[in-house]
Amino acid sequence: MTAEQLKDLLSQIQQGTMSLEDGVETLSCLPFEDIGIACIDHHRSLRQGVPEVIFGQNKRVEQLQAIVTAMAKNNANVLATRLDNAKGTALLKAFPGGSFDSLAGTFCLIQQAVEETGGKILVVCAGTSDLSVAREAVITARLLGNRVEELVDVGVAGIHRLLSQSDKLRDAAVIIVVAGMEGALPSVIGGLVAVPVIAVPTSVGYGAAFGGIAALLGMLNSCASGVTVVNIDNGFGAAFAAHRINRQKK
Repeated sequence: MTAEQLKDLLSQIQQGTMSLEDGVETLSCLPFEDIGIACIDHHRSLRQGVPEVIFGQNKRVEQLQAIVTAMAKNNANVLATRLDNAKGTALLKAFPGGSFDSLAGTFCLIQQAVEETGGKILVVCAGTSDLSVAREAVITARLLGNRVEELVDVGVAGIHRLLSQSDKLRDAAVIIVVAGMEGALPSVIGGLVAVPVIAVPTSVGYGAAFGGIAALLGMLNSCASGVTVVNIDNGFGAAFAAHRINRQKK
């Protein structure tokens, strides 16, 4: 339930178009609903401004469908992350009004229009191999109501590609930088801009990259001031943090 929905419900009770009993019934499953395999946090929108997000990894299709159904009944926007093609296709079949992005592994069901707030979030992707993580960040940030722009394949191996996009870097309110290998790109961008930079290490790289640990440590040791780092492959977490920063600029 969003703040606007709660205001509307209370207004209906105040005006007499809804009985007090019906109002109590509507609120009876709040602040959470126990559906057996999950407790749906219907009040998260009131506390945080955005609904709960479903982490799809290791959940079965029937579990995902049950959770989406419970959230959809409350007219919430739904985002599920870390889905393989089988899970995403099954959700799309069950909820044809939604959309599945196979690259990002995300399913979205938009039931309420989200007003865009704040400035622009720029998602910068070092290489095409990092694109799935970057795409997760893009989809999440847009669903939360942000204007988002993407820069793809501008890694440090060809630094001129990045420098040619300096106008876009300066125009952003927050920059998410997604990179694998040695994870150098966030330090470069952090030295070029005056806005928050959120670095996302990816598990892309040869053996000594250690599944993203090399990029993670490189980003944590960035010599550029103001670079914040999230966990390996966590495009969602970076987008959520960027949204909170961007919202302050409303």
